[in-house]
Order: sequence, then C-alpha cells, then structure tokens
Amino acid sequence: MHGVDNVIDEELEFFANSKKRIDTCMNYTRPSLAVILEPIKKAFLDAKGRGVKLRYLTEITHDNIAACKELMTIVDELRHLDGIKGNFMISETEYLAPVILFEKGKIASQIICSNVKEILDQHQYMFDTLWNKAISAQQRIREIDEGIVSYETKVLEEDEKKTKRFKGYLENSNQLSVCTQDNRLQFVYNNFFKVIEQIMEKSKNGEHTGIRWLTSIKDKDSANLAKIFLDYGVVIRHINQIPISFGVSDKEVVGSIANTEGTEMAKTLFVSNEPLYVEHFNGLFEELWKNGIDAEDRIRDIEVGAEWADVEVIPMSSRARDLYLNLGKNAQKEIITMFPTTNAFLRQYKMGAVEAAKEAAQQRNVKVRILMPRDESTEQLVDSLTEKDHHPSHAYRDNIDVRHIEQAILDTHATILVVDKKVSLIMEIRDDSKTTFDEAIGLSTYSNSKAGVLSYVSIFENLWLQTELYQQIKESNTRLEVANERLASANEQLKIHHTMQQEFINIAAHELRTPIQPILGLSELLISKTGNIQQYKELLYTISRNATRLQHLTEDILDVQNIENQTLKLNKARLNLNDLISTLVQDYKNQLEKAEKRTVRLLVELNIINPIFIEADRNRLTQVISNLLNNAVKFTKDGTISVCAGHVQKNNEVIVIVWDTGEGIGSDILPRLFSKFASKSYKGTGLGLFISKGIIEAHGGKIWGENNPDGRGATFSFSLPLEQNQ
Repeated sequence: MHGVDNVIDEELEFFANSKKRIDTCMNYTRPSLAVILEPIKKAFLDAKGRGVKLRYLTEITHDNIAACKELMTIVDELRHLDGIKGNFMISETEYLAPVILFEKGKIASQIICSNVKEILDQHQYMFDTLWNKAISAQQRIREIDEGIVSYETKVLEEDEKKTKRFKGYLENSNQLSVCTQDNRLQFVYNNFFKVIEQIMEKSKNGEHTGIRWLTSIKDKDSANLAKIFLDYGVVIRHINQIPISFGVSDKEVVGSIANTEGTEMAKTLFVSNEPLYVEHFNGLFEELWKNGIDAEDRIRDIEVGAEWADVEVIPMSSRARDLYLNLGKNAQKEIITMFPTTNAFLRQYKMGAVEAAKEAAQQRNVKVRILMPRDESTEQLVDSLTEKDHHPSHAYRDNIDVRHIEQAILDTHATILVVDKKVSLIMEIRDDSKTTFDEAIGLSTYSNSKAGVLSYVSIFENLWLQTELYQQIKESNTRLEVANERLASANEQLKIHHTMQQEFINIAAHELRTPIQPILGLSELLISKTGNIQQYKELLYTISRNATRLQHLTEDILDVQNIENQTLKLNKARLNLNDLISTLVQDYKNQLEKAEKRTVRLLVELNIINPIFIEADRNRLTQVISNLLNNAVKFTKDGTISVCAGHVQKNNEVIVIVWDTGEGIGSDILPRLFSKFASKSYKGTGLGLFISKGIIEAHGGKIWGENNPDGRGATFSFSLPLEQNQ
C-alpha cells in the first residue's frame, strides 16, 4: 500500500479486525505518533475496550520518555529494548509492517500487509523473542529519571553494534588497559587510531591517565607498529603468551570470546560494565603487566637480531601429551630421550611416543637415542627396537640406540625430551605408580631457548658417554681381576662425576624454573579467581575539573573534530567585511570600558568609501576575528591594538590584520602556533588558533602570525579570496 492516508486507513482496519491481541514493535520515533495522531490513539483505546491485549515494544530514550509515559496508560504493557530497528504489528490474523525512516514525526508512506500463516508465525516468534529480552518500561523510565547506571553483560555479534560499542568503550574511558595479540594492535591502528590520538591528547592535559598495552611483539612488522603507538605516548610491554585478549577501563571490560585471526573485528565481542568483572580483569591485567618486558627493550632485541626464547609452563598433562607426540612426529634429525624410571618408559611406550620415534627413524632417517634404567620388564620391547638382523624392514634399527644407566645415577623425577637440539620438553613425574601418562605427569616445561636446550643436550651427552665408560669398566672388571684397585678408583671417580652431573641437573632445572615462577603464580591466580570476587575498589581517578572550562573545551573539540574530519560546514553569504569588523571592534571597545581597562586602545583602519564584500560564513568569520582580538586583549596589558583590512589586487584577495603591542609570541609557542593545544596561558585551551586556521582554510584562505620587528607585540593576518568582480 502507498500513500499516507492509505497507510493510516490500513492500520485502523487492522485494529478493527483484531479480536484477541495486537503486538507492536516500533523504533524510538514512533511512540510520539501513537499518542499524537488521534485516529491511531483512538484505535488503540477502542481495541483495549473490546478486550484486545495490547503489547508494545520500543526503545525508550530521553527524547520520547514523555510519549512513552502516556503510552503506558493506553496499552496493557510497554517494554524497552536497546537499538530496536524493526517496525511491525501482528495480531492473530494479520501482519503489518510500515516502511519507516528514522525521522521524528513523519508518518510512513508505504506499508506491507499479509495474512499468510507462515509469515504470521515467523514474526510472532520474532516479537516474542525480542519481548523476552526486553525490560519493563517502568524500570527504564526510572533509570532515565534517576540517572541510574544499568549494569549489563552482553555478547555482541552484529558488526555495527560491535564497532559502535568498542568505540564508545575507548571514548568514555578515564583509564585504559589492553591485553591483545599483535594483530589486534594492527586492527586498532586501522580502525580507531584517531580515538587513540584523542585519548593521548586528553592524557597530556591531565584528563585521562593514558593507555597501557600488553602484546606479543614477534617480528619487525609488529615492532614497527608498536613504535608508532609508543611515539604517541602509549606505554607498551611485551609478553610471550597472551592468555586472553581483552581491554578494561575504569568503567567496563571488552574482550573477544575466541582468538581472532587477521585484523578484522572479532566475530563475537564480550562487553560488561558489571563492577565485579571490571575489578577482576583489572586485577588480571596488573598481574600480567608485572611479568611484561618493556617494549623498547624487546624492539631493540629484534632490531639487532637477538634470539628470544619461548618458555611455556604446561600445567595440563593432556597438553603435555599432545605436545610430546607432535614433537616426535615433526622431528627432522634427532630425538634424544631420558626416562628416569622403567615405568616412565612403559607409560610412554603405551601412549605411542616410542612408536612415533620409531616411525621417525624408519620414514625420515631420524637418529633416536634413549637413556633408561635396565629392567627385565622392558628387555623385550627394547630388543624389538634395536636388535640387528638382515631383514630389509628392520634397517631403521640402525638409527635407534638405547643405553641403560643405573636408576640411582638418574636420580631425577623428570622425563627429558630434546628434538633436533632446538626444543626441549621436561615432564615432572607426580606419581610414578600410575600406569597412564595423564595420571602420572605433573608440571611440564617447554622451551626453545638455545642455552637451555643445549644444557640438557650436554647433560644427556655426558650421561650417554658415562654409560659407555661404565660398561667398559664392568667388562674390564670381569676380564682383569688383578685390576680391582684401579677399577675401584675409577668407580670412585665415576661416582664423583655422577654427583657433579646430578648437581648440574639440579642447578640447570633451578635456573630454568626461576623465570617461570611468575607465570606459575599467574596460573594459580587465575584458578583462585573462580570463586567470589572481592568488592571492587573505588575508581582511582575522576575527571571532575572546572565545568565551565570543560564545556568550552568540548565545544572547541567538536570544531576540531569537524576540521580534522573535513566536515566543517560553512553557510556562505555575501557580506560587508568592513561592517563586520567595525561591529566586532566596537563590541570589544565596550567590553574594555566595562572592565575599566583604559590602558589599552583599540583602533580600526578601514576604507569607508570602498567597502569590501566577500562570500563567507558570517558566524565562522566572527569566530576567527573574535579569537584574534581575544588573544590581543589577553596579552596586552597596556598599549594599542589595531585592526585593518585591505584589498590585494595581485591575488584578488583581502587581508585582515590584527596588530598589538602586547607580550608577543613565546619562542616555545611560535613553531607550533596553529597546532592543537598551543597555549602559554592557564586560561586558554590552546585550540583557538587551530580552529581559526581550519575555518580560514575552509574558506580557501591562509592565516599566519609573527612577532613585531621592534620586539613589542605580535601581528596576526589572514587572507580570503574576493568576489570575481572586485
């Protein structure tokens, strides 16, 4: 149906035909029409009088709250839901969908009607779903009237909502702590860096505590990106493992539920302003921050090519099992393993780790060496790996070597695996009596630290050679009884050597564990946080400053934003520049007289006979000249201020000059005179000249300033193009 009258008639007929119920879902612009349009209002009341149940769902805002209060007296129940965009009505027999734009007071000119059962069922289900998610109108109105903060925790999936909410989270923060992978740093740079710049500007002015960022700086690309953020004042630290990507401010927490690849918005966004969540994530961030490395140190290491070790403490035995098997399957040159007990060998044979090493030797010619205690229960299994024969399928056995060592010498409670002399996996035995790997293994440590890995290789090689020496000594003892004393001495030396090796193992284990302890503490902290969380602390910072200055700064910042976004709108019209300047100068003269500032003279020099006409925005031009006069008056305690305007024939432009004998422009201000927040006055925002520059350039002109040659005062000038016929 087309036409406003037809739309209204169709709605009235819809109300008249309804016998049991009418469910209405409308955006925030519609409640006012429902109570203002008398035919619609009467249709609601007539339906209610016939016993038709009326449910109305909309978004209640500060703008439509009065209409919603009246609507509550008409319908049976009114509910609120944020961000409603759909517009439809449904009864037991009909479905109507007015085609509505988000324009207040405008009636739809088109409407979609249907009585198809499938469409009715689908939209009834949609309405009921939205209705169940909504809150009562009374609660929403009370929140608006009393200024109550509504605490909520949501998972957002729509891109538009996620982007809007994430931007709001950044803009509304007073403090900001972020923990993300490096690809999220690139995402923020691509999409929200303007907001980051604004936050850092606020931080410089004491209006924000700044940004702390935890990320993983892995290569030169991520290092270069981090340097951009560092240059703007963001404080960054590096950690190897990012347990979860999240950002937390003083008001709310935002996080991605799953790891997000690339530089796009996360598929699902977790947001909450619940104080307990905010406190929890702030505490989590602080613990991670303690273990971070200064980004500049990390970047310096990358730039000079220094290696950076990846050390991971693995509390879950299932994770250690998967890593163990994968390391064996991906070995390219060598696998060395030291089993501290017979049971350790049997468990990992059962798990498939020994079989994985066998396949590596068979398929990729990988060298496999194993150190383990001797025991009858394992002899047959060991023989199946190493026994030499001439069968072609057993050729791989030349690549496998197993040596036995006394368990007393292996006085350790950890299985050691080193692959290709590049990575190590140390698995502590929690309970050696268990028959499965997952039950027996406790904490494990993975490392690709070159020094750490080679230390374990050295231990293994020494023990490997030691077994050879030990065997030779045993054989010599059997053959040469006459050499008992010599053999005893050699045995004593071996025991000393064994003790030294054990001490070396303990020292190496301790030195490797020491940098891991903070990570272990963090794991315990995360586990302990699953219970009740303490009441959150009071916010550390507030931003309650001088209200008048803040309001003025807000207005200036709106202009700054429009200038930076190139969205500054000009309402140009033909105007007499002489009249504009004369009026402004007279206003300032009046102000000086009222302030009894008689030590300052304000002069104007204009060509009355040949007035200058230009195409310009009167209000914006007034803003520029007023700003220049304000500065001149502010910095001239006594002396003269002169304003003049003249026509430059060569460029067909007019130049306006404001000259004073005041303090002049400070040497520290001059290089950044027209930049944002350039000010040496405690009363100024430092935005006036930046805004003036934007306005003049939007008119196609230029503005500049300089100190006077005699050292007294300054001169500011700007040019504007003239009409073609002047």
